[in-house]
This record gives sequence, C-alpha cells and structure tokens, in this order.
Amino acid sequence: MDHSLWKEKLLEALTCLGEPGRQTADFLRVHKTFIGFWKVRKNVGAFWTVLRTIHLNSVYYSLNTDVNDIAMLTLLIHEVKHLQQGFFLALSIYGELEAWQLQFSLYHELTGAPMHSAIAELLNLPLKYDRDVMKQAVTLMQAYAGKGYRADLMPYYPLGREIKYWITRK
Repeated sequence: MDHSLWKEKLLEALTCLGEPGRQTADFLRVHKTFIGFWKVRKNVGAFWTVLRTIHLNSVYYSLNTDVNDIAMLTLLIHEVKHLQQGFFLALSIYGELEAWQLQFSLYHELTGAPMHSAIAELLNLPLKYDRDVMKQAVTLMQAYAGKGYRADLMPYYPLGREIKYWITRK
C-alpha cells in the first residue's frame, strides 16, 4: 500500500478510538508528523525522534499491518504523547509512565484482553514526582518489556528537575 494512503487510513482509524484517538490524529495532521518504520531491538515497539518523527518497529509493523490494529494504534497514541510532552519530559521515567498508562489503559478498555500483571500494577501507580514510584515504574516496565527495554538508563524526572534533586536531594 502507498505510504500516504496508509497514513490517511491510519489517521481515520485513530479517530474511531474516542477522544485520545481524535486528539492524536489531529496532532499528527496539524504537525504533519512523519510516521515510518525502522528495525530496532524487539523490546521497543516504536520510538519518536528529536526531528519530531515517529517510527514503528519494522519487526512488528509495516504498511501491510491492519490500520485498525489496536496495539499499533495505542502505541502510536503513546508516541504522540511524548511529542506533546516535549523533549525533557518525554526523556524521563515520569514521561514514560504517563505514556504507558495512557497506552495500556486505552488498549485494555478497547480490547478487554487479559492484562499482564506488571501492566496492572503500572496502571495503579500514581503519576506524581516520587522517586519510589519512578523506581517501581522502571521495574514494572522491564518486567513487561524485558531488560532490553532500557528505561533504567533514563532519569526519573525531566532533566532540570533531576539535576535539582541531585544538588538539593529534594
């Protein structure tokens, strides 16, 4: 399938997912966000770049993937959340937790599929600036995605807040 036709069908499918899907489709349209495919390690479903593009892992997705695939659509909503968060928030465990909670709460709401125990725990974590919560989030993310998902390398908070913590311990 032609890439532009695939993307338009994808955006239409997103709009059918309720408010989070409509907001994501609108964001992608307004910002003319490129969505492509790139082969990366199996622990990563998709990623965003500093150029404000999104790449789905070609190990799992391609132009032949059904545009109504709920896993792909909710993953795309996750990545757009990062673009909306901005660079520093998106590159923190706090930003990851927010995106994971959005993705998986919507995925399970739409599919009713059984929930992995790590995801169930992750969805119950409070989204707040608490180092113990962020540490638990990393553990749960890696329990679900595997140790190859290198959330353990990210700062818990956006970089400015993280630096402030290391200087003041507050």
